[in-house]
Amino acid sequence: MTIPLRLGYKASAEQFGPGELLDFAVLAEEVGFDSVFVSDHLQPWLHDGGHAPASVPLLGALGARTSRVLIGTSVLTPTFRYNPTVIAQEFATLGALYPGRVILGVGTGEALNEANLGFAWPDPPERFQRLKEALGLIDRLWSEERVSFDGTFYTTRNVTIYDRPDERVPVYIGAAGPAATRLAGRIADGFITTSGKKPELYTDTLLPALDEGLRKEGRTRDDIDTLMEVKVSLADTLEEGREKTRFWAPLALSPDEKMRSRSSAPPRGSSSRTIPTSTSSGSPGTSSRASATSSSTTRVTTRRPSSAATARRSSRVCASVSARDRHRPTRPLGRRRPGQARRRGEVAPAGRRCAPHRPRPCDSPGHPRRRRRVPPGASARRRRR
Repeated sequence: MTIPLRLGYKASAEQFGPGELLDFAVLAEEVGFDSVFVSDHLQPWLHDGGHAPASVPLLGALGARTSRVLIGTSVLTPTFRYNPTVIAQEFATLGALYPGRVILGVGTGEALNEANLGFAWPDPPERFQRLKEALGLIDRLWSEERVSFDGTFYTTRNVTIYDRPDERVPVYIGAAGPAATRLAGRIADGFITTSGKKPELYTDTLLPALDEGLRKEGRTRDDIDTLMEVKVSLADTLEEGREKTRFWAPLALSPDEKMRSRSSAPPRGSSSRTIPTSTSSGSPGTSSRASATSSSTTRVTTRRPSSAATARRSSRVCASVSARDRHRPTRPLGRRRPGQARRRGEVAPAGRRCAPHRPRPCDSPGHPRRRRRVPPGASARRRRR
């Protein structure tokens, strides 16, 4: 059995700005890579020196500047900050502009990118069900007219995607667990996973789950693309190559390699990263997310705040309130018996916030409690009673 091998470049949006990332992706086609997949992050892994350009406009620009490579996301989450109907429209447009070249890679999402927008971050089973429902809705929008959909999580009323490509956009599912991998085997055109985990996860969990999903739908391995992202570092020496992988070490190294990396890491209390300043190369069609760089690098070291400074900052946290509610007595935050008053000088625990549905200030020295105002004549009425 012959397995065709394609090599691609992973345009890591967490590490490079949009202009630089676009230039690298164009260069990937020029040097012979078969695909360019773009990550989709609202927030990068690291704040200092991190980047997070939006994936969809980047794909539009990339398609215009290239002519051959496959382009897609690895991966995008169509379930929280993106509505699946909007994703169906955007990728139908990309597919119409660049027929036969666009791939929609999806996953269940990360709290880093979704929960910061105020979404209640659900457990993995619900995230899986959201993804499954979203993909079903996207498929209907790409194949039907006037779609009305009333699901558990999403709703549409007489929606039509007017500009659709003649060739349907393939959908790849990214997964690191058996449930999403089985779903990929059942309904997806491709399966995406990442390197850096124990070999047993791939041989004993993911590949058997993929085969199980394929069997349930009467499919074979020839009916699905399999893609693994592999981190690569290009350097003149082994030591230099390892040093340049620090940015991706948490995702790329095995547990033993991570331990060796920690032994040579900067002292505790500081964090460092290596910022590549020249070309990077990598491969995601089957090998990807390269953090390969030239020998020119810059290290940025930042000092973490001390625990005392963190505690002082946490003690000042309080909910935003309107001027009208600023000095209204607040609901006690401690564990006290009903009716028991807060002791003099007692404040709310550091970092506690008021409940979102109660726009009241935290119970702290900055928000004094006022005695209840008694209407005039109330004491006389009580005496008459």
